[in-house]
Amino acid sequence: MNVLLSAAFVVCWSSGFVGAKLGTQDAGATTLLMWRFLPLAAVLVVFTVHRARASWRALAPRDLARQTLIGLLSQSGYLLTVYYAIQLGVSSGTTALIDGTQPLVAGALAGPLLREHVSPRQWLGLCLGLGGVALVTTADAAATTGVAWWTYLVPFAGMLSLVAATFLDRRSRTEVAPAVSMTVHCATSAVVFTTAALATGTATPPTTGSFWLATLWLVTLSTFGGYGLYWLVLQRSGVTEVNTLMFLMAPVTAVWGALMFGEPFTTQTGVGLAVALGAVAVVRGPNSRRTEAQSEAQSEAEAEVAGQ
Repeated sequence: MNVLLSAAFVVCWSSGFVGAKLGTQDAGATTLLMWRFLPLAAVLVVFTVHRARASWRALAPRDLARQTLIGLLSQSGYLLTVYYAIQLGVSSGTTALIDGTQPLVAGALAGPLLREHVSPRQWLGLCLGLGGVALVTTADAAATTGVAWWTYLVPFAGMLSLVAATFLDRRSRTEVAPAVSMTVHCATSAVVFTTAALATGTATPPTTGSFWLATLWLVTLSTFGGYGLYWLVLQRSGVTEVNTLMFLMAPVTAVWGALMFGEPFTTQTGVGLAVALGAVAVVRGPNSRRTEAQSEAQSEAEAEVAGQ
């Protein structure tokens, strides 16, 4: 996987935590998410209907239902929990830490669900990455006061939702055009968040410029950049490697916070970032690449045998 592609994914995905903090300062989570996805879904539907008609015609009802469920889990479920946790007072760094446990969960399930081998080297990198994430966010979590214990379960539920969407996508035998899948995902989110906002009386957006700046930030960097690159990297590299990049989200989010909100960037933060980078290097080493290639070849062979 291209290094620049990986770096762009990390920057764009981590920008979502910053955008959530910017937007929820002026409005609730459902308001921000509604106005993030409603105009975006309308534009994507019009664009893809005219430019990707063949891809839509090739999409069977079963494939459309699968993509709708993936969008419900990967965007609606994941984002609502992340935004709501930040709105309740959980810091962006702590939210990123909880989100950073995703690689261990995905790695543990990759074998039995996807028949993707996770080598001892990869397990070492995954555990090392979790340690780096913990270094970055432990101090932040300890300093947070006045937050109920159950609020930390909210982003954990979102992490599980994204893991479920990832495995649902990887188990699919049908290739869906990226533009079509993103349109279905965003349209699903637009329906969910608009319904939620109307039901709770929070559909009216604030008039502050910072709110609309946060909305534009989230559409451009988080949706097109973060989610678009997530599925692209997942297709090219597999679950274990792409989820290892998630270990970098908490440290990079700490850098975003220091630059944009004046949050402290301590020596511990720097050490944690170095450890997380080391974890990515361990998992993405040449041996792991060969192992993954062999695992993919074996999975394809088993699929051919099963289909006969």
